This record gives sequence, C-alpha cells and structure tokens, in this order.
Amino acid sequence: MHPLRILLPLLLLFLSYSVWLYSPSARSGRAASPLADQGKLVWQEYNCNACHQLYGLGGYLGPDLTHVYSTRGPAHIRALLPVGVSSMPRFQLSEKETDALLAFLALTDESGHADPRTFSTTWYGNITPRPR
Repeated sequence: MHPLRILLPLLLLFLSYSVWLYSPSARSGRAASPLADQGKLVWQEYNCNACHQLYGLGGYLGPDLTHVYSTRGPAHIRALLPVGVSSMPRFQLSEKETDALLAFLALTDESGHADPRTFSTTWYGNITPRPR
C-alpha cells in the first residue's frame, strides 16, 4: 500500500478537525469580559496559581479558589488581599487590579462546577474522578 493513501486522509482529518476546533461555533459558554481578561492577567502576573488552585489544578499551599467568589464573597476577597494571612503575603494591588481579579474569580465561579475533592491524583500528577 502506498504511504500517501494513508497519509492524505489523516492529513485531511487533522485539518478538518483543526478548522472546527478553532471556529467560533465550537466554543461554548459565556465569553469573558475585558475586565475578567485583565483579571486573568493579574492572576498570572502575581503567580497566584503557585499557591492556589482553580478547578483542582495548581498549588497546594492555599485553598482552591474556583468557588471563592460565591462562598466567601467579593467583600471578603477585597479585604483579604491587602492584609494577607499567615502563608499569603500582602498584595498591594491597585483598585483596578482588584476589580479585574474579582471579575476573573466571578467568571471562574460561574464556569466551574467540579468539586476538586471528588477527584484523585494519579502517581504521574493528573487528576481523575474517584470511582463511586
């Protein structure tokens, strides 16, 4: 069998899938606001993921913050950032950075419904649902 008879269909499948994957119709969920996009940049700039988790992925020093917006509320988050806690440093965020981070955490809270406590960590670091 000629190698092109196998390679060409695989290439066409790959290209078709890529076009579908990156098309606007393949995206689901609510689009992020510009403020939430800025909040994601604040999250990355201050390396929050080193200590905190989103959707069960990230550091283990601080708590998972996937649902912190609905469980603790924006006032709690806003009050905690400038004073810190025992293992969390004080962050001197501007008002604009704080508002952006809150918008990002609100969007994260809306979009994630998985409870990280229902997952197990594999020996190689991935997470999988716990068997029932």
